[in-house]
Amino acid sequence: MAVELSEEVAAKLEALAIRRGTYTLEPLNRIQKFIAARLTEAARDIPVFPLSMDIAVDALLTFRARYNEANGSHISVNDLMIKASALALREVPAVNSSYTPLGLVRHRHADIAVAVATDAGLMTPIVFAAEEKAIARISAEMRDLGVRARAQRLKPDEYVGGTFSISNLGMFGIKSFASIVNPPHGAILSIGAATSSIMVESGQMRSVQSLNATLTCDHRVIDGVIGANWLNAFRRILEQPDRLVS
Repeated sequence: MAVELSEEVAAKLEALAIRRGTYTLEPLNRIQKFIAARLTEAARDIPVFPLSMDIAVDALLTFRARYNEANGSHISVNDLMIKASALALREVPAVNSSYTPLGLVRHRHADIAVAVATDAGLMTPIVFAAEEKAIARISAEMRDLGVRARAQRLKPDEYVGGTFSISNLGMFGIKSFASIVNPPHGAILSIGAATSSIMVESGQMRSVQSLNATLTCDHRVIDGVIGANWLNAFRRILEQPDRLVS
């Protein structure tokens, strides 16, 4: 909600080359201040690098449709990404780590923080121990967390912490992007939209549905080989989606 400006505030904005009478000002709420501080810290202090890979998702989309029909459910692609990420973290546990001045923290569980857009700003509710949970439970938890996040009814321990992050902008038509690492996580996965593309397999070209996955890594925790190994594990799981229920 816009507020009436005092002379002091107007003068401070004018010093930032923002001309008087050309704007309204909405004060930051508590969540926006928290997010701004965390992202500024991350951009300033964390040495990061991105790794990007195109992944065929025909088998995944077929699996999702078959699973929903068989179970009368409505699991989303995002639910599958959460589970696949958790299994890949179990396969390449070095990525499920945090840098601290005291040493590298190796997490026992894949606690996946998922970016959710709200009127108060971006929030990251957490699915704890996602590697141990069935897809249906992950889906139910995410629906509940998403509703409460948008209503600003999450408890701090439901969105502060976690071990790994996912941001999915595919539903907005974004093909690829690289997110800012959410401390104390060692990495964040950015998921783009599924699009038709041509892939070469065994010397043969074929049309597939593929999406771009970009892993932004904290280089203090993850080097290029570790990050590449994780992305390849993630790709194998998506291309063999029966592993998501095994």
